[in-house]
Order: sequence, then structure tokens, then C-alpha cells
Amino acid sequence: MRILDVGCGVKKYAGSVGIDRNLASAADVICDLDCFPYPFADHSFDGLRAIHVIEHVQDVIRTMEEFHRLVRPGGRVRIETPHYTDFSSFCDPTHRSHLNSYSFRYFGEDHAGFGYYSNVRFREISVRLKLLNLWRWLGFEFLVNHFRGFRKFWEHYLCFVVRGKVMEFEFEPLP
Repeated sequence: MRILDVGCGVKKYAGSVGIDRNLASAADVICDLDCFPYPFADHSFDGLRAIHVIEHVQDVIRTMEEFHRLVRPGGRVRIETPHYTDFSSFCDPTHRSHLNSYSFRYFGEDHAGFGYYSNVRFREISVRLKLLNLWRWLGFEFLVNHFRGFRKFWEHYLCFVVRGKVMEFEFEPLP
């Protein structure tokens, strides 16, 4: 499988093609992640990883459109990012976006009623949240990850007390 590691930093995913804007990174290709298109042909990759990258880009929608262009239909896009209630979301001055577990709904098959933001569509394969240790030990992480209704309740009413840490998304680009 051919994998693109976007914003690979110094710890590029083994066997992947890494891109980053930092010359000190382990990237195979140096490019500005806010300039499109990236220097690859359409559908060049079976998978794409963006681990703690999406919160740094200038335009989340345009970046997701570029991910869609690069990954073949049936491939996988994996994104990890801090939940907006985590300390790390706001302590890094390079973070431009502060996201929650519903932030990518505009790219879903029903586009959450906002289809005019983008024409690209992804099928959500999984969303997994990691909570701060205390809340994980008390069982909240299990509830948030195994019951969609509880996740919605948590995002609306509890997340500022029972704080999130990291979100892991997996998507499949739709044709």
C-alpha cells in the first residue's frame, strides 16, 4: 500500500511518503501544506495520514478536498487532532482550528445540510475519542465511543467538564 504521511515531522510513518514544510523533518517532499495542489497526481495513494496536522492548516475545507483528490476511492484517510476542550488545543499558537467530533460532518454523505461548503464526500468509518485519564477510568470514554447518542450528549452538555483529549477519525473518500 502506498501511504502519504502529511505533516510527517521527524517521525515519518514507516514505509510512507512524507510531506512537510519543515526542512528539518523526515519528509521526502518539502512543500507548503497550505498551497494546493500538493505535488502528486490524483488518486496516487491508498491511504493518507494527517496526525496532528489539520488543526495547523489555514483552510480545513480545502485541505480535506486535497486529501480527497490524493486518495483513491476505497482508500483510507486517517486524521488525529486535539479535541477543542483539551489544553493542547489552545496552548500551541500554531493551531488555527479547534475541532470537535462533529467538525467533519460537512463532508459526510448527507453533508449535515451544508452541501454548499464542498462537493467532496467521505464515508465516516470511525470516530474515536480519548478523554483525560480520570474520565477514561470512570468509564466516560467507553460511553462516548460506543453510544452515538451519548457522544452527542457529551459534546453538547458535558465536554467542558468531562474534557476530551484527542480525536481519531478514519474516512473513505467517495467518488
